[in-house]
Amino acid sequence: MTTRVTVWNENRHENKNPVVRDIYPEGIHGAIANALKGAGYDTKTATLDEPEHGLTDEVLNETDVLIWWGHLAHHEVADEVVEKVKKRVLEGMGLIVLHSGHFSKIFKSLMGTSCDLKWREADDKERLWVVDPSHPIVKGVGEYIELEKEEMYGEHFDIPAPDQLVFISWFEGGEVFRSGCTYQRGNGKIFYFRPGHETYPTYHNEQIQRVISNAVEWAAPVGRKYPQYGNAKPLEAIKDK
Repeated sequence: MTTRVTVWNENRHENKNPVVRDIYPEGIHGAIANALKGAGYDTKTATLDEPEHGLTDEVLNETDVLIWWGHLAHHEVADEVVEKVKKRVLEGMGLIVLHSGHFSKIFKSLMGTSCDLKWREADDKERLWVVDPSHPIVKGVGEYIELEKEEMYGEHFDIPAPDQLVFISWFEGGEVFRSGCTYQRGNGKIFYFRPGHETYPTYHNEQIQRVISNAVEWAAPVGRKYPQYGNAKPLEAIKDK
């Protein structure tokens, strides 16, 4: 069965900033969704200002992997929607958090840390080095991905130690950053991927699209039932002592 993907974006920069609108006329979510459709995924989009932010129970129940991009309006995302998304991740839905989504309520809730970092908008060159060449997320990617201009994110990045570190970024100004990190929470897989500032055409880059597509394949549910918790009956008779 084809993996079902929902690309979520707050869609505020596109409505406020003509530079962003020129780069992403269909929104950041539209650019990512179109690339994934081209890769063969069953893809739809959802945005902040839709009812329930576009993440109704029906949508979430029909989503295998959720992609999340947010920046200006993290505080506007309703806590009850965050809890629904978190529950689905624990049940097995994959989650890919992009760029400034590091500060989203859902990512911070799943990480349990501030998820803070250093940043700078100065047209830095970014070189994302593959540090786990055996990982399926880097299938078809060379030793590194080079982006001519991007926003800098720098250490210390206040996240738990990743289960697997896939990319480390170097920036022209001298900083480095853990820019591709995987986690498992409950039955769900999570991938944080750093690049994607709204005023740069990063999501039109074919290598970046390839990583996101690979991450969707990696994060897709494996089909195991959610474990049962609480009081349990014995599997075998317990002998009287």
